[in-house]
Amino acid sequence: MSNNTNKILTALAAGIAIGGILGILFAPDKGENTRKKIADNSKKLSDSILDTVKEGKNKISGLKHNLRDRAESLKESVEEFAS
Repeated sequence: MSNNTNKILTALAAGIAIGGILGILFAPDKGENTRKKIADNSKKLSDSILDTVKEGKNKISGLKHNLRDRAESLKESVEEFAS
């Protein structure tokens, strides 16, 4: 992924995490329950982000292979035409 894409995904994930934590902290509940909610939601968020990143990498890899195949096909067509 490009550097800008990584920055955007990181900022998005941080914003979601901070918003979720603030929402939990300001909700009326016992401290023990709040800490458990934060831990549970942090794990879910982490898993979700990792899944999204893996999916993005797979899509980019597929696009890269597709582009490479098309470039090779175009190269072969040009070579045949030039012959």
